[in-house]
Amino acid sequence: MSVRSAIRTLDLLELLAQQSRATSLAEICRMVDLPKSSTLLLLRTLEARRYVVRDQAGYRLVRLPGEISAERPSWGTVLRLAEPWLREAVEATGESGFIAVFTEASHVRYLNKILPSTRELKYDRDISVDRTPHRVASGLALLAAMPGCSVERYLAALPLAAVPPPVPDPDHPGTVSASIQAVRAAGIAVNLAGRVDGAAGVAVAILGPAGEPVAAVNLAGPANRVRANLSVLKQAAQNAATRIGLELARRTPVSRPAPEHAA
Repeated sequence: MSVRSAIRTLDLLELLAQQSRATSLAEICRMVDLPKSSTLLLLRTLEARRYVVRDQAGYRLVRLPGEISAERPSWGTVLRLAEPWLREAVEATGESGFIAVFTEASHVRYLNKILPSTRELKYDRDISVDRTPHRVASGLALLAAMPGCSVERYLAALPLAAVPPPVPDPDHPGTVSASIQAVRAAGIAVNLAGRVDGAAGVAVAILGPAGEPVAAVNLAGPANRVRANLSVLKQAAQNAATRIGLELARRTPVSRPAPEHAA
């Protein structure tokens, strides 16, 4: 793509973003001052990438670059939509809040953290370090929300012996599988003995429009406070995950077959 075509594409996106209704091809050509053939080519490209949809009234912008889509979830968009609800959960519980995602390398990455302003003693963590999914509540919540085939691939990739050791090993595939099943049944991951000594937390998967896990809400704090207020933390995490999922669904265009264009 040349610089000129890139500029034209951005101009077209910005123009469509200013419209409150579907716009016909003729109107768009007039507004961008381009030939019909060039404008149609740009629109078809945007439609193929699910930035625009076309109906009988014309073309309508459904998302901007970087925003969530059914095919390409954007961490930046997830973080932006999640932050108000995560902040509300932190204020309601007085514990630290995190948004976690599952990377392509099968690790858990924390996108942000919000610490409570009302606590003198608060839990903090280094979010620049990726975690092993089955060792943290966020990872278990995400794994539990994945289809069985994805979980099987994850378990098969664990570099561990096939025979369980005499002493229960939290990293053994059998133990990990049991933990995932327990979280799936409960609908929430609860870790009362975190990897950081004295810390505990809960996590709930944020589901996309198709029911796929997009991220997870994690609330964590000192173990004694988490145990004492476990029901409050669980309710706050579940509410935040539900509200964020609804925000994502509202901004994700429904997948549909590409319409046939008239010659």
